[in-house]
Amino acid sequence: MYAYQQQKTANRLHVVPDRKRASNVVIKHSKKKSNPVKDLFRMFVVFSFLAAFMYFVFPTSYGRLINNVFFQRAVPINTGEPANMAVKKWSKPVAADMYSIANPVTNYLSNDMFKNRLLLTPTIQKTHSEVTTMYHTNEMSGLKSQLEGLMAQYPMIKPAIYVWEYENGKFVDINGDSLYSAASIIKLPVLIRLFKSIEAKQMTIYDDMLLTDYYQSPGSGNLQYAQPGRKYSLDQLAKTMIQDSDNTSTNMIMAKLGGMYDINAGLRDWGISKTYVRTWLPDLTGTNKTTAKDMAKLLYNLDNPGFLNINSREYIIDYMSHVKNNRLIAAGLGDGALFVHKTGDIGTMLGDAGIVYAQNGKKYIVVILANRPHNAPQGKDFIVKASSLIYKAIVGG
Repeated sequence: MYAYQQQKTANRLHVVPDRKRASNVVIKHSKKKSNPVKDLFRMFVVFSFLAAFMYFVFPTSYGRLINNVFFQRAVPINTGEPANMAVKKWSKPVAADMYSIANPVTNYLSNDMFKNRLLLTPTIQKTHSEVTTMYHTNEMSGLKSQLEGLMAQYPMIKPAIYVWEYENGKFVDINGDSLYSAASIIKLPVLIRLFKSIEAKQMTIYDDMLLTDYYQSPGSGNLQYAQPGRKYSLDQLAKTMIQDSDNTSTNMIMAKLGGMYDINAGLRDWGISKTYVRTWLPDLTGTNKTTAKDMAKLLYNLDNPGFLNINSREYIIDYMSHVKNNRLIAAGLGDGALFVHKTGDIGTMLGDAGIVYAQNGKKYIVVILANRPHNAPQGKDFIVKASSLIYKAIVGG
């Protein structure tokens, strides 16, 4: 009996609770308390991201990519010219470059036209530039009279002449604000725009571009004859654009910068109000325009540290001091004078613009744009003689 009692007690001690009993057992899990501040912050970040996407990315993607891929239509081209000169052009419907869409080379894309084809090219952002205006004292009336006398000897030549002397701010202004075809002188603001973009770290002077027959253009320069498929650095392209006045190099650089619209936007940003680009080169009809005063203002600001840093200035001066065409203003200068310049010639307009450094320390800006009968040799003769008069009046000899 005693053994039975002991066994019964042991069974009660080791009994396993059945399912019904176990169901009554409540297991308490620790619950992590939420942090309302962190939750609010997460919601703020998510909504900020969505708002930024809808405001910045979606309109750009829809307007510039989706429309061009699925809803191709003629689009207006804004050349970025001054309001009183703006001309709306319409492009033909074109196929979008799907590879460029899938593999953008920058954070965002911009459409531009090149030879009636819609390009997707990197667009540079506008940067504030502290462009200064030349100070003027007295006009050099004696020199102006001499130049007007020379003009009377060449009635078929219709020139614009602007001269500014560094030492005391004296100047000559003959039709300085009148619009003229820019010809290849337009390559000077393109060059400056390139270095402004480099300073903004949007590209480097060592960046390469692939030459294709798409860019090759007739007229001046030898790159039009080069074998497509070769890469050229921006340094090489800028050098041939200025020294050889190469049109193909110019078109490649303009495409890299975002096209005509961005070149014109840069000019407006700098306060250059009348110069603008309407077409890719060669511009044989003279639709790209400038004034003698605008070019003089750009040349003056090459020395402005608020406009260009010293590295950019050294590159630009080096390119412009090795221009191969020295048959215009340079031909009228005295011995030992250095001329940093850019020429232009489209047959009906012949021009030259640059800075003269004389041996005696004198320094002046001179811009001569001459409308003439097509390829008339009198245009060159006039510019050389005008340059000689200016040099003798300012430097002497």
